[in-house]
Amino acid sequence: MSPKRLYTDALAGLTTSFALVPECIAFALVAHLNPLMGLYGAFVICTLTALLGGRPGMVSGAAGSMAVVIVALVVQHGVQYLLATVLLGGLVMISFGLLRLGKLVRMVPHSVMLGFVNGLAIVIAMAQLEHFKSGEHWLTGGALYWMVGLVAFTMSIVYLLPKITRALPPALIAILTVGSLVYLLDIPTRTLGDMAHIAGGLPNVSLPDVPWSFETLSIIAPYAFLMALVGLLETLLTLNITDEITETRGYPDRECVALGVANIASSVVGGMGGCAMIGQTAVNLSSGGRGRLSGIIAGVAILLFVLFLSPMIEGIPLAALVGVMFVVSQQTFAWASLRALNKVPLSDTIAIVLVTIITVATDLATAVFYGVIIAALNFAWQHARQLYSDSHNENGNKTYRVHGTLFFASTAIFLNQFDPAGDPDSVTLDCQHLSFVDYSAVAALNTLRERYAKSGKHLRIVHLSERCRKLLKRARAHQN
Repeated sequence: MSPKRLYTDALAGLTTSFALVPECIAFALVAHLNPLMGLYGAFVICTLTALLGGRPGMVSGAAGSMAVVIVALVVQHGVQYLLATVLLGGLVMISFGLLRLGKLVRMVPHSVMLGFVNGLAIVIAMAQLEHFKSGEHWLTGGALYWMVGLVAFTMSIVYLLPKITRALPPALIAILTVGSLVYLLDIPTRTLGDMAHIAGGLPNVSLPDVPWSFETLSIIAPYAFLMALVGLLETLLTLNITDEITETRGYPDRECVALGVANIASSVVGGMGGCAMIGQTAVNLSSGGRGRLSGIIAGVAILLFVLFLSPMIEGIPLAALVGVMFVVSQQTFAWASLRALNKVPLSDTIAIVLVTIITVATDLATAVFYGVIIAALNFAWQHARQLYSDSHNENGNKTYRVHGTLFFASTAIFLNQFDPAGDPDSVTLDCQHLSFVDYSAVAALNTLRERYAKSGKHLRIVHLSERCRKLLKRARAHQN
C-alpha cells in the first residue's frame, strides 16, 4: 500500500472516530447503559470488523438499531443478561456466515434498497435534532442562535473545502476549525462533555455474570436472534451500498463471521452489540477511507479518547458533529429516487415510499420485511400474467403449447387456457416451454387431467423437462 493511501486512510479513520463517539454514547443512553459500554463496543467492533471483515472501508460500531431491540431486556434483567445476549447473538452471526447465507441479501430488490437508504438518511437527520434540545425543551435565544450558526458554518466548510483542496478530509477540518473557534472565542455552546463523560480505563475481560442455564437461554435467545437478524440485515445492506460507492466487491459471508466474532469480543469486555453504521461509513468513504486501516484507526482512536484524551474530546462542540452528520444525511439520501418515482413501475414506487416510511417509523428489519413482501407479490403477479398458450388441430387431435411458468399465482390462468368440453377426444399438452415450480403446479396439472377425464377425453402430456418430471414424481410419491 502506498504512503499516500495510508495517509488518506489514517485521516479518514480519525474523522470517522469523531463521528462515532456521540452516536455510540447516544445509543448507549437509549438502551439505559453506561456510555462507556457504547464506546468499548465501538472500539472492539470497529477494530475487529476492519481487521477480519469482508468489506474494507465499511465502519461498524455500537448501533442504534440494535440498541432499540434490547431496551426491554436491560430494564427487566440487567446489564449482565444483555452481555450474554450479545455473546449469543455473535454466535448466531458466525453461524449465518459459515452457512454462507450472506448471499440472501440478493433477494432484497433495488427499490427496497433505495427505501432503506432514504429512511436511514432521514433517521440520521432526525437524530441530530435532539442536540437542539436541553432536557425536554428546545433551545431558545442565544443558545439556539449559536447552535444553528455553528452547524451552518460546519456544513459550509464540508461543502466548500473540496472545491479548494482534497488533500484533507473536509469533515475533519470542519470539526477542528469549529472546535478551535469555540475554544478561542469562548463561545457558549454545548459540547460532547454535556452528553456524558467518557474518561475511563481499559475494559475488564470476563464472561457475562449470569446463570448458564436453560432458563437464562429462554430469556436471552429471542433477543439474541432478533439482534442478530437486525445487525446482519443492516450490515449486508450497508455492504451492498459500499460496494456500489467504491465500485468494488465485498464478501458478505466473511463480514457476517467477522461481525459475530466482534460481538462476542465486545460482550466479554463489557461492550454493547453492534453492526455496520451507514452514517459513519459514509463519513469514512467521503473522507477517502477505502482500506482496512481507516476502520482500525477509527476503533483504536475511540479507546485512546477514553484512556487519554477525554478532556479534549469532551470539548468538541456538538454543533460541529451535528453539521457533519447533516451533510452525511443529505449525501446518503438517494435523491435520484425522487426523480424516478414517476418513471418506475407503481409497485417499485410503493416499495420505495413504504420502506422509507417504515424505516423512519419503526425499524429496518420491519421495513425490509414489508418491502420484500411487496416486491415478491408484484413479481408473482407479473410473472403469472406472462403465461399464455397457442393451439392447433391436426387429424382429430388438439395440441396446446403453453409458455411461461406454472406456480401458485398462475394456476387459474393456466386452467383457463383449456376447453375440456369443446375439445376433441384426443388432446396433447406440449410442455416444452412450460416450467413447473411448486406443488400448486402439480395440483393444477392433476385438476386438468380430471377435467378431461370427466369429459371422457384423453389428455397426453409431452416434452416435460427432467426437473418437472422429478417434481411430479415426488408429488405422486407423497400422495401415495
